[in-house]
Formats: sequence, C-alpha cells, structure tokens
Amino acid sequence: MKSLSIALCFLVTGSIFAQEAPTKNQENPNPETNPPKEKTNELKEVTVYGSKKQYLKVESDKTTISVRENAMLNSGSSLEAIKKIPGVITSPTGSITLNSKGVTIYIDGAPSSLNGTDLQNYLATLPANAIEKVELIYNPGAAYDASSSGSIINIVTSGKRKKGINASFNINYNFNKYQKPSPQILLNGKVKDLSWQTMIGYNYIDGENKTKNDQIFTSFNPDEHLFQRNLSLTTNRNFYWRTGVNYKLSEKSNLLFNYNLNMANDRFTNTSSTNGTGINYTNNSLAKNKNNNHELSVQYKTKLDTIGRTLDITAFSNFFDKNPITNSNGQNNGTPAFYNGKVDFNLANYYLKYDFSIPFNKIDFTLNTGGKFNTIKVTDTGIYNLNSGTDSVTDFDYTENNLAFYVEAKKKIKKFNFTAGIRFEDYKVDRTANQNSTETKVNFKNTNFFPSLSALYAFNDNLNLSASYSKKIQQADYNTLDPNNFANFDQYNTSNGNPFLKPTFFDNFELKLTAFQFVSVGGNYTIAKDKNFFIFDAKPGELVSSQTFQQFDKVKTTSLFVSFPIPLDYFFKSKEEFQKRMANMDKMNYIFFNFNYIKVATEGYDFSFKNKPIFNYSAEAQFILPWGIKNSMSYFILPKGTWEIYNITKPIQQFDITFSKEFLNKNLKIGLYCFDVFNSNEVNALVSSNNLQTQFYQKQDSRTFRLSLTYNFGNLALKKDNTEIQTEKVQTGGGLVK
Repeated sequence: MKSLSIALCFLVTGSIFAQEAPTKNQENPNPETNPPKEKTNELKEVTVYGSKKQYLKVESDKTTISVRENAMLNSGSSLEAIKKIPGVITSPTGSITLNSKGVTIYIDGAPSSLNGTDLQNYLATLPANAIEKVELIYNPGAAYDASSSGSIINIVTSGKRKKGINASFNINYNFNKYQKPSPQILLNGKVKDLSWQTMIGYNYIDGENKTKNDQIFTSFNPDEHLFQRNLSLTTNRNFYWRTGVNYKLSEKSNLLFNYNLNMANDRFTNTSSTNGTGINYTNNSLAKNKNNNHELSVQYKTKLDTIGRTLDITAFSNFFDKNPITNSNGQNNGTPAFYNGKVDFNLANYYLKYDFSIPFNKIDFTLNTGGKFNTIKVTDTGIYNLNSGTDSVTDFDYTENNLAFYVEAKKKIKKFNFTAGIRFEDYKVDRTANQNSTETKVNFKNTNFFPSLSALYAFNDNLNLSASYSKKIQQADYNTLDPNNFANFDQYNTSNGNPFLKPTFFDNFELKLTAFQFVSVGGNYTIAKDKNFFIFDAKPGELVSSQTFQQFDKVKTTSLFVSFPIPLDYFFKSKEEFQKRMANMDKMNYIFFNFNYIKVATEGYDFSFKNKPIFNYSAEAQFILPWGIKNSMSYFILPKGTWEIYNITKPIQQFDITFSKEFLNKNLKIGLYCFDVFNSNEVNALVSSNNLQTQFYQKQDSRTFRLSLTYNFGNLALKKDNTEIQTEKVQTGGGLVK
C-alpha cells in the first residue's frame, strides 16, 4: 500500500504539472504592454513534446504501450517485445496469455490467420522497430471478432511520414555460442498527397533447444519408465520486405495499399535418445523447412460529414505455404531404425470488413455498426515412412467461412459511460482427414449472437472504475486440428492435431480501477466450455507418447492484477527537476511493477498433484546515467504452482539489461543488451494424463548478447505532414502504412 500511495503521489504531481502548462493568454494577459517572451513559448513546446513521449497509457478498455521509443522493446523481434509487456505471460507450452486470458494477435487491427508455431515464427521475423505501439485490449466488445476468445494484442506498425526521402539503417548482432546478424533498411517519404514506406531486412539466427522427458506409463504392471533426451540445433534464415503506399484522395478521405512478403529457409538438426527396460534408442535427424507468406491489403477511410460520421472499408488477404522435409537414421539396441516425412501445406485467407460510425454529439450518444466476411482454406498432405517399406499418407483439408455483423451503442450520462453491443456470427467449418484411405469428416455450423456490455464511472478526470462482460467463441485452429506434424515422431513419440475438437465458448467478466493513465487494479473471471489443452497421452499397453490436444468440459479461471510505477526522481531529485522530467518520460528514472494472481479450476480432470494458484511478478526500470546513457532493466518470475493443467515444479524467471546512447544529434543510436543474464529461463513442469505421467524439461539458449546500431539519414528536421485521415474507428488490415 505504501508503494501504491507513492505512485499516486507521483501521478497526481505529474497530472497537475501537465494541466498547469500556461497558455498564451494566461502568460500575457495584456499583450500590448507586455510583449510575449520567447522563453514562455519554449516551455509550452516542451510540455507538448512531453505528451508525445508517453510510454504507457492505461484506459478502461485497453492499455497502449509505445514500442518505438522504449529501448527495452524496440530492439529485436515483435515476439520478444510482446513477451516483455506487463501482464503478458508465456505459458510452459509456448502460448501467450494476457492477465491469464488467451490472446488473439491482431496486426494493424486485423486478426492474423496464422496459428501456433507458424504465428510465433512470423512474429519472430517481424522487427520490433517496425512497431509504433502495442494495444492490449482486455475484454473486446462487439466491434471485434467473436473469435477473439479472451483478449487481443493489436500490433500497430509505424505509419509516420515526413516530406522528402528519409532512411534508417539498423543492424542487430546477437551472439552467445552462435552468431546471429540481422541487418535492415527502412526508406520512407512523402511527395504531395502520396506517402510511402519500404522496409527490407534479413535474419540469420542459430540457436539450440534442449528437452528432457521423464515418462511413466501407468497402464503396465509394473509401470514402465522411459527417459528421453533431445538436442535440437536450429538455423533460421528469413528475408522480409514490407511496403506501403498512402494516397490522400481529398481532405476527408484516403486510400491505403500494403504488401508484405516473408520468405524463410530453416534447418533443424536433432540428436535424441530413449532409454528404458530393454530399450536403448538413439536417433539423428535432419529437417528442412521452407515457407512463404504474402500479405496484401487495401483500405479506404473517409469522413462523411462535419459531425463526425466515418466509414472504414478494409480488404485483406494472405497466402502462406510451407514444405518441411524430415530424414532420420537411428539405432535401437543395434538394430537400424529410420523415419522420414514430408509435408505440403497451403493456406489462403480472404477478409473483407467495414465499420460505420454515427455520432450524436448533442446527446452524447454514438452508434457504431459494421460487418465482415472471412474465408480460410487450408490443404495439407503428409507422406511418412516409419521402419516399413510403404508410405503412410495423411491428407487434411480445412475450410472456414464466417459472416458477421455488429451494432454497438455508446452513451454518456453525467459521470457514467455505457457501451452495449451485440455481434451476429455465422460459422461454417468443414474438416476432412484422410489417412491411408480412412476418411474422417467433421462439419460444424453455428449461428449465434454474442453480446457485450461495459460501464465506466469517472470519479474525476484521473480516476475511473469500469466493469465489462463479453461472450466469445474460439474455433479450433488448423494447428490444433491437423493430424500432420513432421516435427516430432519416431517409434516412441507421435505428435499430431485432433480433428474432432469442438469450438470453445467463453464468458468473460472484468472489473478494473484505473488511475492517472498509469495505475490499474482489477480482476477478471472466465468460464470456458470445451477448452483445449496441449497434453502428453498414451494408449493402454503401448510405449508411445502422443503429443496432442484434448478437450475439457469446463475451465474456470480467476485472475487478479495490479500495475503501478514508483517515481525514483521524486525521492532523489528536487521537486522542480521531477516536474521537468514528468514532461519527458525519456528522461525519467522509474520502476514499473506488475503483479498477477491466477487460479484455474478444471472440471473433469484428476490432478496427480495439488492444484495451487500461481503468481507472476514482473518489473521494468529505467535509469538515466551520466553522459546521456540510458539503462533499462526488466525482470519476471513465475514461481511454483499450477498453470492450467501443468504443475510448474521450478520457478521460471529471466533478467534482461540494456544500455543505449544517442550520438550525432540523435541520428546515431547504439545499444548493448544482455538477455537472461543469469541463464535461468527454463521450464520444469509435471503433466499427468491417461496412462502417462510426464516430467517435462526445456531449456533454450536464452542468454544472448546483442549489439544494436541504428543510423538515420535524410532531412529529418522537416515538419511532419501525414496523409492520415483520423477516423473514430481505425481498424486497418494487416498493413504497414496508415
């Protein structure tokens, strides 16, 4: 409570300082006898500049975090940046959650069609310095897809242009026992009503991943025991090209076009072993994976009149393909063993939506409406050979058609703000899996309404209390359905999706207190029906560990969270100096804390361990050192406890530190980074299921050093003159220019 009081004191002071910034008339009530002073104008400019340097903004429905100006976040990949955001937790299975709720990734307002490892690989190749900000939307309303499950992380890419031609060159050189260079060049400019941007880069990343599985098969008498080890050495080579054009058609409308290309060529070398009673299996395998992702979007935005009615139309499509090939040679007690496989995967996604906003300013009422049509087509063919003379063929086809409309009303009554919306969703999902001429068809059709409600009470300009409810649906994605998975299979392991999974329905409740755009305290409660979890399983009487997805009838999650800053300058600097730095967060010394409490109750699941709640603690600090050096540090720890259905047996933690400095009139920036300083980020978890108990261990080469160099050139002093048309509902589609 003492820390929270200090934080409130800090924010009150900063808020008052911002409000007391003098206007021209206040400074000079009699301009004829007292000419204005140049110094006063400079103070005013500093105050306005400070508002642009706000790294964090907490609102009732979302939190916005600046990435471009944050030294801890703007180096490396988008995936690295997201994982360092307060409230974001990476689960032991690699999925991302926000305040305990599942996350749907949006890029520039459009949901990504990629899932699982494909999505994480994509984010790992999207550079963080292409991101302007990240929006954390905790309980999205009717304007967002009902398939957003629990929360949304919207990655907003950079869209600012200046006249002329400007460029930025960046290179990140990562090293530990491996070398990882990532050069990049960014060009942008503006000519009359046309603005453009092009980003070209290449990543070459080597790394390793160690796993150990200590597994007990309980259907045998006595129990059978297998101990498995695996060392995977990876080489990821990725080229990306992101380009966008924005043309201002008139003072009230503009047209945007974006094209993004990612091409990857990856290599995986695995050395594995399995030991048990009478079993001594070793295997050396090599996997190669090439994939391509093309994204194309066109958007039209316009203001229809002077009272604020706006229309936003977006057409978006992407095409993704991958072709992994695996070969292995093994020995089992001296007997040769082998397996190989190749997969041909293709995805096509088409997305069209519109948003229409009608404000009634005289009565403080706004009506928003819109609709969308989305179709996704997936085809996947896998050919496998496992210690036999014949090939096993698995064909998987997935088609999803989704038509949706929504209406949302917002009304302000004195200190209350109410939002009520309803979304109509029509889903038609067809899945067909054909393995060795044995066909499995699963068709799902659902037409439903998904309501959302929220209310906010503003105690004053700096303090408000909000409550919200939303009903959502999450379709089982292709990654969890597809029986093909080339990454992990041999005579003791299989890995595949489950084509019989049903969609998951969510009821999300949230209550939150927000203060001064920095402090938030609250909690959420989620009821999920038919929730999917990744699990290790085994058939009775078989020594084969199957990695797949299993559905659970009902999962109830309770989460409490609190975030607040401690202003170190308030204690170590004078009050005047503190107030000056409040106008420019780039010069502020602070520590920002975030705490989470998570309790998960899973019905229909018998734990072999005691189900304990889990806590998550994280902190991010900034210190301004002599000679203009900026020091940033971040730390998180996930202590022992139960995460969903996994028992964390050893804390998961990581400490990162960075130093950065600007030179040559801020055109040159050099950064030194060390990630996972103590090399302590590893996963130790216990998973129990039918006929199998697995003690799982995973350790990546997370301790990495990075040297980052960025040089900006061009006439950067020219005044910004963007072509952006500001509309109330800006939800662009998968692009770069806004």
